[in-house]
Amino acid sequence: MNEPRPLWQQLAGLGVLAVAAALSRRRPLVPFILTAALGLTAAPALFTVSYGPALGVFALLLGLRAQRARPAVAAFVAVGLVGTARIALVGADPPPEWLVLTGTLLFGCVFPWLCGRYWRQSRALAEAGWLRAARLEDEQRHAEERARLRERARIAQDMHDSLGHELSLLALRAAALQVSPGLATDHRAAAADLRAAAADATDHLHRIIGVLREDDEPAPLAPAGESIEELVARAAESGLPVRVERPRGTAVPPAAAPEPGGIAGRLLHRVVREALTNAARHAPGAPVVVAVGSHAHGTTVTVTNGPATEEAAPTQGGSGLLGLRAAVTSVGGDFSAGPHGEGFRVRAYVPAQQPTIPVPPPPAAPTSPFPRARRRVALGLAAAAGAGVVLVGAAFGWYAYTETNAVLTPAAYAQLRPGTPYDEVAPVLPDREAHDPPTDRAPAPPPGAHCRYYRASGELLVSIDHFRLCFDAPGRQGKLIAKDVVPGIGRPDQDHDENAENGGPVR
Repeated sequence: MNEPRPLWQQLAGLGVLAVAAALSRRRPLVPFILTAALGLTAAPALFTVSYGPALGVFALLLGLRAQRARPAVAAFVAVGLVGTARIALVGADPPPEWLVLTGTLLFGCVFPWLCGRYWRQSRALAEAGWLRAARLEDEQRHAEERARLRERARIAQDMHDSLGHELSLLALRAAALQVSPGLATDHRAAAADLRAAAADATDHLHRIIGVLREDDEPAPLAPAGESIEELVARAAESGLPVRVERPRGTAVPPAAAPEPGGIAGRLLHRVVREALTNAARHAPGAPVVVAVGSHAHGTTVTVTNGPATEEAAPTQGGSGLLGLRAAVTSVGGDFSAGPHGEGFRVRAYVPAQQPTIPVPPPPAAPTSPFPRARRRVALGLAAAAGAGVVLVGAAFGWYAYTETNAVLTPAAYAQLRPGTPYDEVAPVLPDREAHDPPTDRAPAPPPGAHCRYYRASGELLVSIDHFRLCFDAPGRQGKLIAKDVVPGIGRPDQDHDENAENGGPVR
């Protein structure tokens, strides 16, 4: 590919590239190192037409397939150091060659490597996004299932509490009917059976629905539909000896009384209902006192019953009080239940619930790993591209400086005569010599001569003529013994003969 080499070198290069291609999947770093070694062997500046495309491809595969970045960075640094050492030892013009090495390393190695890493990261992010979406769907499905089960448990709990309370009141009415005067014996037996059936139904309801109750279930938010006074009045109408008391000095301010449909009112209604149900079941005939005290900071309700005056039907213990304790403490209140004298007392304090103002959630901070990873790769690509542009610009500036300061004008060349000492020739010579002299196209120099090459024009990026001046001794002691014009590629010698006839340079 415009780089003539012996056949064995071409075959060796193809063999190395074949080995690199075979190892590119399992050992992506090895192919890059092998190709970089080929490039440095062919040219100290690493830039070659034969191996440059392979170097870029293996750098891309290195970024795409390698998990870690440090080995690749170490390889880039090693290639740069080896190339710098080779340029310093065998380079014809080290500064431009080092700039070419750096530009090739950035644009032919680092930039494709970053593109490969960005490609690999994009695929990993896309795969992680799909996995996250699937996981979120599963979590949402499980959350919906848990919410459905919790709602069913809450409904079952409300059914247990409300129906148990109603069945207890039904048992009280049957008991009142049983002891009613003037009732026939068979009717009394029927009332007793009705009372026993209500008690059995309450136990069955507890066993069937009560098992679904959760101890940590929060207070339901649905409105109760009736106040504590209405609940007590309905229980009294059913035959339960219950009354409501207001402690002295605790008049209820309108703003302090809990609303029946609020959280505090609903929870207090539930506490009183459960306490009345337990009193009717476990202490039939006992007087019950419901004391309600409301303050600015909350409401306290106390349900106290005395000893039973009638024989209670055998029932199984439930978890109603435990559920009440969990519900009250969940809103910051206090709950206690236990024997009190010869009876039983249930006390609950529920703090006043302040209205909550919904606060919009703060905007999500752009600190998720996906945008950070993309930004980091984009910054790496931009840094590599910017550094490459700076180096290419610096290399072109250095090239333009060295080329324009190595120009010997044709008029000055025509005035030079063989045998002139170097001190007389030096004033017309430029500051620098040509850094890439066409020694392969120049004629053989005189024996023992020390030759210098200068550009015949300041044109850049094209092949131009060069002037060769040969001296019989090095330094400032020699004399000019020969001068020649080395034509550029594609410029025939007759062009120079025509220039000579017109007063131009001659060979």
